[in-house]
Amino acid sequence: MNTSELKKIANEIRKGAITAVYSGKSGHPGGSLSAADIFAVLYFDELNIDPADPDKADRDRFVLSKGHCTPGYYAALAERGFFPVEDLKTFRHVGSYLQGHPDKKHIPGVDMSSGSLGQGISAAVGMALSAKISNDSFRVYTLLGDGEIQEGQVWEAAMFAGAKKLDNLVVIVDNNNLQIDGPIDQVNNPYPIDSKFAAFNFHVINVEDGNDIDQLKSAFAEAKTVKGMPVAIVAKTVKGKGVSYMENNAGWHGKAPNDEEFRIAMEELGKAGE
Repeated sequence: MNTSELKKIANEIRKGAITAVYSGKSGHPGGSLSAADIFAVLYFDELNIDPADPDKADRDRFVLSKGHCTPGYYAALAERGFFPVEDLKTFRHVGSYLQGHPDKKHIPGVDMSSGSLGQGISAAVGMALSAKISNDSFRVYTLLGDGEIQEGQVWEAAMFAGAKKLDNLVVIVDNNNLQIDGPIDQVNNPYPIDSKFAAFNFHVINVEDGNDIDQLKSAFAEAKTVKGMPVAIVAKTVKGKGVSYMENNAGWHGKAPNDEEFRIAMEELGKAGE
């Protein structure tokens, strides 16, 4: 898909994410907005998937390791046709299948239930190893938060992936530099992220602007050429990207906009879509 189409889709994902959080009166807009471009490129350009057959055996797998960023994830799945976009308005409502964290039993297109930070990458590594053992051709992608990589389990999984040469695994770090308590380097500094993954025998691709569609497409294209080792894409993004008052503001990690804030956000995203 071409860049301008993907930009439009990323903008629709942002609209869907804001709508979901506003409708649910809770949720995580900041990290959903920073990852919207990543979701757009993954779901409309990269992944071998079919909304008409969500469980097809040879599909690529995706695990949202930063499992709280479901507003963006669900908006991407809805845009791709796994379920109606209208259902985003039921996000986090009692009885809705669109829970606050991904639920593979009830949500079409979700390959792994996640939410406990650090655990998603371990599941993704297991899927990648399973594919190798069974000689399956599918690839496994997992999206981590940069605050999430403060979890020790992430590096245990990375060590294993490097040791087993899982070149069918792509780990993406949404490096927006903010977590719930503030800048990641002030809370518990994980830098340098790229050198750490390299030390665990990953091929590392740094994306200078992880909200730039062309840079993301180029990174995923490079990842496909790598043999004999897993890939880590470290994408520098802007938390809250696309909504002026949310950008680079840790306060919007996990908070819903009020009526006026929702109006402003949708107005800004509407103009961006034009």
